[in-house]
Amino acid sequence: MRDLSTGRRGFEGVLMAVAATFLTVSATSALAQSPTRSPADLAIDAAVPVPSPVDLPPPSIGDFKLDPPAKPATTESSNDAAAPAAAADDKSNATAAAPSAAGPSKDTAATTPAADAPKAEAPAATAAAPAAEPAKPTTEQATSPKPTEPQQPVSKVATADQPVADQLRDLIAKSANRYFERKAERSAVEKFYEARDYAPVWTNAGALTAPAKGVIARLKDAAADGLDPDDYPVPNFTAATSPETLAEAELRLTESMMDYARQAQSGRMHWSQVSGDIQYPEHPIDPSQVLAKVTTASDASAALDSYNPPHKLYQELKKKLAELRGEGDRPVVKIAEGATLRYVPAQKRRAEATMDDPRVPQLRARLGVTENADSTTYDAAVAEAVRKFQHSAGLNADGILGDRTVQAMNTPKRDRSIDTIIVNMERWRWLPRDLGAPALGDAYVILNIPDYTLKVMQHGAEVWSTRVVTGKPGKHATPLLTETMKYITVNPTWNVPPSIIYNEYLPALQQDPTVLDRMGLKLSRNRDGSIHISQPPGEANALGRIRFNFPNKFLVYQHDTPDKNLFAKTERAYSHGCMRVQNPDQYAATLLNITMPEKNYTPAKIRSMYGRNEVNLNFPTPIPVNITYQTAFVDDSGKLQLRKDIYGRDATMLALLKNDKGKNLEAVVAHAQPNYTRPTRLPDGVSVAGDYTGSSGASSNPFSFFENLFGGPQPRPQQPAARNQRRVYTR
Repeated sequence: MRDLSTGRRGFEGVLMAVAATFLTVSATSALAQSPTRSPADLAIDAAVPVPSPVDLPPPSIGDFKLDPPAKPATTESSNDAAAPAAAADDKSNATAAAPSAAGPSKDTAATTPAADAPKAEAPAATAAAPAAEPAKPTTEQATSPKPTEPQQPVSKVATADQPVADQLRDLIAKSANRYFERKAERSAVEKFYEARDYAPVWTNAGALTAPAKGVIARLKDAAADGLDPDDYPVPNFTAATSPETLAEAELRLTESMMDYARQAQSGRMHWSQVSGDIQYPEHPIDPSQVLAKVTTASDASAALDSYNPPHKLYQELKKKLAELRGEGDRPVVKIAEGATLRYVPAQKRRAEATMDDPRVPQLRARLGVTENADSTTYDAAVAEAVRKFQHSAGLNADGILGDRTVQAMNTPKRDRSIDTIIVNMERWRWLPRDLGAPALGDAYVILNIPDYTLKVMQHGAEVWSTRVVTGKPGKHATPLLTETMKYITVNPTWNVPPSIIYNEYLPALQQDPTVLDRMGLKLSRNRDGSIHISQPPGEANALGRIRFNFPNKFLVYQHDTPDKNLFAKTERAYSHGCMRVQNPDQYAATLLNITMPEKNYTPAKIRSMYGRNEVNLNFPTPIPVNITYQTAFVDDSGKLQLRKDIYGRDATMLALLKNDKGKNLEAVVAHAQPNYTRPTRLPDGVSVAGDYTGSSGASSNPFSFFENLFGGPQPRPQQPAARNQRRVYTR
């Protein structure tokens, strides 16, 4: 009886589902046909839920299948064990009943009436989704894994550029070091093109892109910045007609662009190539940044030009260079070699004879012929301009454009002034891009050795200037450097630098053991056995009343001097390397008012500190000091000023640029520094005061040699006396 009753319940469930569907459709139709509905009807509808439509197939014989004979239920677990079989039967029935066009939803398939449906309310639970909803997979379909097709990455390379990209991939993988010797640049280029799927950046379907045109224009105009265009060759893209040659040209242009950016920013030669007494902070390019900046800029030429120095004095030299070359503000235009061009004027029985050539527009631009600027005709106006150029260049002024004339046009005009400007522009590349301290309104000190002047700058304008005495040519030359001034010492002690001790004073002691006593100098030994000589503060002190301290490896600084008469001379190279300042009290007040404006320092206030004890005035924010060598500069009136090459720096640099093209001028040259920390035997009769431990007299010096020299860690508040005991050597 259980089997039959169970079958009836299954059949009744199907009938109820069909009935529910019929009622739903009928109700919906009736509502649609009813023109008006009363509030009472709406209230009834809201109170009585309408069954959802059921999308079921017609009953089949499978719906009336009787359950198999039940086994005796001995335990609860035996009933549970029968559940998987019933569930599998449900799946089979649901799958068989699914329509071919759009099967039932997952919920519908899972709740299709089966032989063992236990609850009478099953029809309400089996309400299927509307027929318009996409079919959901059955339980078996949802749990079985589906094979997924591999997603192909979207290529960043245009179809027309794919052959070039393939060649670029091979060239970079196999021969990148042929184009980029420096590891950092090679790595940056590899990553750059890999990120692009090796799509070319300088060509698009074989045609030059806008960035390529900008870069090529800048490379060809390299002479305007005192550089040599031959150092940055431009590949011939017109002749590159195959993927192989286009890929080669791509990397060659990238190579030239990187060379230009590097040399425009840091110089064609490293400063150590010139002398051992030059030291500026390194500021190399970031190859990845160069690639990203130039290739994405709206103006690639301007982006590449930005690696040249931004300083006002550099830009003024650039303008003067163009003027001396007769180029004005026009870019340097190179004329390609080609056929000889000539113009024959009209005669009585013969018309004028002209020639056409694609180079003529460039020729017009080069010579400043503005009439018919785009014309390719070599006419009377062009021939006359060529004649004038030939005359200025010392050539036969016949107006015929031949190979010699083209070569002369493409060779920048050179004379002594031009060479001087070029090497000075090169030295500007060594200097930091930011000369001043941003927190102080970009304040800085700049000293020009050949001009013997010192200037204090702030907010881009000169605040104060004075005359200086610089080092003698030779071993006492004032070094070129950039450092920061940290404090000023009033009433300084002169700690004689080792170079003067060993090169001058010790030989003098051999001749006269009393010479130091007569000069007011004290001799003692350092703990390492080397000699120390010092002069106490006072009016006769070699440093005068004030010393300006900016720690550097050359042990030089700026200071006052008792020898004021030297400032009246035109050429003032007399010191041992340090820089003597004409008006130190004014200089000190100017710097202190920049760093501590609230203190209101004046020259008189500085002079009131003069005495026998050292007084250190520390800067809350250090001020950069730039020691330069400007033999060519433009003054405030716009006039080019030239100065004597007192240290031979110009001559050395020109020799390197002209004669050592095959050498790597960017390689750093190591220069040995003198070592004076050695025991020394003194002449008989020379008295030694004892071990030198600093003017504090302490038995152990807490500071290192450099800290003693230029001021190390700040002394503790409970030891105020130590603040005045820092020692600095002079030269």
